[in-house]
Amino acid sequence: MILRQATPTDFSFIRGVTANPDNAPFITDEDETGLAYYLNNPEHRLLIWQDAQGPAGLALFCEIGEPSGRIELRRLALARPSQGEGPAFLQALIDYAFVDLQAQRLWLDASSENHRAQKAYLKAGFVFEGRQRAHWYRPALGRPVDLMLYGLLRDEWLTLKAPLQP
Repeated sequence: MILRQATPTDFSFIRGVTANPDNAPFITDEDETGLAYYLNNPEHRLLIWQDAQGPAGLALFCEIGEPSGRIELRRLALARPSQGEGPAFLQALIDYAFVDLQAQRLWLDASSENHRAQKAYLKAGFVFEGRQRAHWYRPALGRPVDLMLYGLLRDEWLTLKAPLQP
C-alpha cells in the first residue's frame, strides 16, 4: 500500500467513498470544485491510499505550514470499511504527518456517534482532548452531534515508534 497525491481523476473515487452508507453519516462529501481547491492549496494535502487493485482510501491533511507545527487530519475514509485495513491505513497517515509533513502535533476529530473511529484513534496512540457538544450538523442524520477531539504529539509518536527495550 502506498500514499500518493490525489489528482482530478480520483474525484469520482473520493465522492464514491464519501457517499458510501458506512461513511456518509461521518464524513463530508464535496463537489469537484471543493476537491480541486485542496489540490491547489499548499496548506492542504489530499491523498489516496492505493494497493495493487487501485485506490483503497482517502485522507485530507490541513493546516500544513502552520507556525506551531500543528496539522489537522480532517478527513479519512476507506473504500472497504470493516475489512481490517483501518489500523494500517491510520498508521500510514500518522507516519506521513510526522515524517513527510514534519508535524509537531497531529489532531483530528470524530462524531460522538462514530465509536469505531474513536476506538481506532485511541488504539493508534491519540489522546482524547475534549468534546464540543452539539457542534457538528450532520445532514445524513438531520441533527447536530457532539465533536470528539483527539491529538498526538511528535514526542508521543516517537515513543510509540521506539523499539521495545528488553
